[in-house]
Amino acid sequence: MSILEYTGGKLHIPTISTAEAVALIRVAKQKKLDVTCSVAIHNLFMDDSALKEFDTRFKVLPPLRTPHDIKALLEGVTDGTIDMVTSDHNPLTIEDKKVEFDYAAYGTIGLESAFGALQTLFSTKKTIKLLTSGKERFAIDPSFLKEGHMANMTLFNPDSKYTFTENNILSKSKNSLFLDTVLKGKVYGIIANNKIEL
Repeated sequence: MSILEYTGGKLHIPTISTAEAVALIRVAKQKKLDVTCSVAIHNLFMDDSALKEFDTRFKVLPPLRTPHDIKALLEGVTDGTIDMVTSDHNPLTIEDKKVEFDYAAYGTIGLESAFGALQTLFSTKKTIKLLTSGKERFAIDPSFLKEGHMANMTLFNPDSKYTFTENNILSKSKNSLFLDTVLKGKVYGIIANNKIEL
């Protein structure tokens, strides 16, 4: 942060995971530095106790942290210190994960579970903001509905509760740490590029 303050530059820090990181970024924003950050959804949802059984689905980078860190991360999302949430989607082969914990690759898939996981923690409005606020930061054109323009939208039910299983995964990779977790909010498909995908 000292270099950012000295140069007057612009900085985005991806996938923070500790209480210390939240505190540093909060101070930087209080100083009006141009800094944003994101957190992976699983770092808001699961703590390091999930690692007790050495299940390689929970071997991610940054790693799962303590309940203290999760509390600070959730506070950071709530007060705007953390700007966005990412799925941190990282599909891996069976050979990468079905090995001893020490030899397993880091990563989990997250595209199919991110919306439902966030909905269990925040309102629908907050969830959508967290998943789309990166567009402004990275100069991506915003989506909007207007007659005569191509529609790009996601179709979802924000109130549907379900247990996330492999049947909910469209990815060829199944290395999800959200398997067998109850989520709220189900995505049914998208309308994009003049096509409906369900």
